[in-house]
Amino acid sequence: MRRSSDLQPEIADDSAWWRDAVFYQVYVRSFADSDGDGVGDLEGIRSRLGYLELLGVDALWLTPFYTSPMADHGYDVADPRDVDPLFGDLAAFDRLVAEAHQHNIRVTVDLVPNHTSDRHAWFQAALRSAPGSAERDRYMFRDGQGYDGSQPPNNWTSVFGGPAWTRVADGQWYLHLFAPEQPDLNWDNPDVPADLTRTLRFWLDRGVDGFRIDVANGMAKPYGLPNMDPRVLTQGPGVVAGDPRFDNDAVHDVHRMIRKVVDEYPGRMAVGEIWVMDDERFARYIRPDELHLGFNFRLVEAAFDADAVRTAIDHSLAAVAPYGTPATWTLSNHDVTRHVTRYGGGSLGVRRARAMALVELALPGVVYLYNGEELGLPNVELPDWALQDPTWLRSGHTERGRDGCRVPLPWEGDTPPFGFSQGVTTWLPQPNEWAGLTAESQLEDPESMLSLYRHAVELRKSHPSISGEEVEWYGAPAGCFAFRRKGGGLICALNTSGGPVPLPPGEVLLSSGPMDGNQLPPDTAVWLV
Repeated sequence: MRRSSDLQPEIADDSAWWRDAVFYQVYVRSFADSDGDGVGDLEGIRSRLGYLELLGVDALWLTPFYTSPMADHGYDVADPRDVDPLFGDLAAFDRLVAEAHQHNIRVTVDLVPNHTSDRHAWFQAALRSAPGSAERDRYMFRDGQGYDGSQPPNNWTSVFGGPAWTRVADGQWYLHLFAPEQPDLNWDNPDVPADLTRTLRFWLDRGVDGFRIDVANGMAKPYGLPNMDPRVLTQGPGVVAGDPRFDNDAVHDVHRMIRKVVDEYPGRMAVGEIWVMDDERFARYIRPDELHLGFNFRLVEAAFDADAVRTAIDHSLAAVAPYGTPATWTLSNHDVTRHVTRYGGGSLGVRRARAMALVELALPGVVYLYNGEELGLPNVELPDWALQDPTWLRSGHTERGRDGCRVPLPWEGDTPPFGFSQGVTTWLPQPNEWAGLTAESQLEDPESMLSLYRHAVELRKSHPSISGEEVEWYGAPAGCFAFRRKGGGLICALNTSGGPVPLPPGEVLLSSGPMDGNQLPPDTAVWLV
């Protein structure tokens, strides 16, 4: 087995590098296209490493680039230990990791342990095999209800809409919490953890620095697969307490297994996508023998309101406090509406997004940026013909899905494809009005969103006031808050009220927008020392 040291130079060992890192999520399809087919790829990412170094990020999180029929744009994995030709090959991946390390940027990759693609060799074997066979036992096959078995085994629904069960030719049903092309694995079958262990070691041996675990509150299913309470109307994978599809206690055995493997490789880490809003249950995922970090979505869920944001911060810090684990902060990702749009869109949304960027980057712990947020990209209202998200299809064209936050990035120039691709069309169409949001146009503009992010990330790394793992709240006018980083002394103040308020005492280090003397204007945040 090749160790990463045989493949490329290592970054100087700092085993807890992830505790205050700024990660950058690369939605691989939409970052940069090197071969002109309109879809982003690994060589495209490699070509933009200089930009990422300039931005100041510590690590990348790459969404799935594995062999896949792309029913859910890569989260339906047919071979978890190979690269889909759409994105490149293993040699391209090795080059990307080696060169990222030369730029002092670590690389983490997505892991999808809850389900496979229906084209995975295991599932194809299961379809060819009889009910009760060893091949079927790797998945959640069940007999149907009713005298002829024509009703699904239970009332579970898919996160993407419709029932969570699909019937096969011999009459049995299989479970898929997402699309029918994503059959759920049976984690009680020993083949399943053994295969994930093999996958973990495969990528660790190639030099990856960690994993982001998709649907980390999935995997384990309760005994007997009891019906959902019809009153549990889910807003996401397991957000509502008492949803039997998610957050089953046995899922923690999976994370202990993952942690055991990752710990064989010094300086590597794992973060889970944990849609669990109960602080105590969230904390279970980050016990010392489980995940290093837990993705917390409270800032994503919070409105642009000082009280709501403060509550989200308090809950996020409380959830990790029992184990001394850093909190994670994120405002956007590939599954949610971009925050410029969530905060009102237009110039208002941009002002508020700038303010929240300073709030997020002032907090202790780990920050995850989503590609394009540093450019101030809004969601795009795409035409019906362009939509590709399975949610659009599964909802009978009533829910538009997540494509609006996944439009390819604008790099340079005045017209689409804005340097994203050498081709003429991109897998999702870019709007003409993004001409003013390209990375090229923002790099030289000291007032741009990109310049704000670069300055804030640089200060976060270098300024002595931005240290300490606790925050202390000040009294503040209605619609505002101010906190201090205990240890370093940085003060961050946010004004979400309708009028200006007096600044806390201190010297202004950075502000999200123009200041008004010693007043903090509405929709603005400031750092003071």
